[in-house]
Amino acid sequence: MSQGLASLRPLRSAPDLSAQQRQTLLVELKARLAACDWFTVGVMAPSAQAALACLRRLETALGWEALELDPAGEALDAIEGPVFLKANQNSGRFLVRRETGLGEGLLISGHNSADTAAEDTWGPLPLDFFGP
Repeated sequence: MSQGLASLRPLRSAPDLSAQQRQTLLVELKARLAACDWFTVGVMAPSAQAALACLRRLETALGWEALELDPAGEALDAIEGPVFLKANQNSGRFLVRRETGLGEGLLISGHNSADTAAEDTWGPLPLDFFGP
């Protein structure tokens, strides 16, 4: 894999990354995140539990408040098979839906209404990018 977040953009699934690649990407990602006011997150995972674990590791690593499951969504334990989790810091909630045919990985979109040049989507990053 070539270096930099831009090299991930065309990928369907997150690549395997060495420790050095993870560190390089994390430094770049944190700089990009610092320019944004709030975030949306997408997690393509083999199960609802794996998607939620990825979201919780991200929240912990970046010091974000834990988002709540949207009450309009399906109960996580009722969802089997591959999923897409969509989380929104602005609303404070996340939803998980069954979704087959996706790749696997974590997508983070940064939002800044005062500086739209700072806005972008980064990933897919491995589900364990922010820890095991």
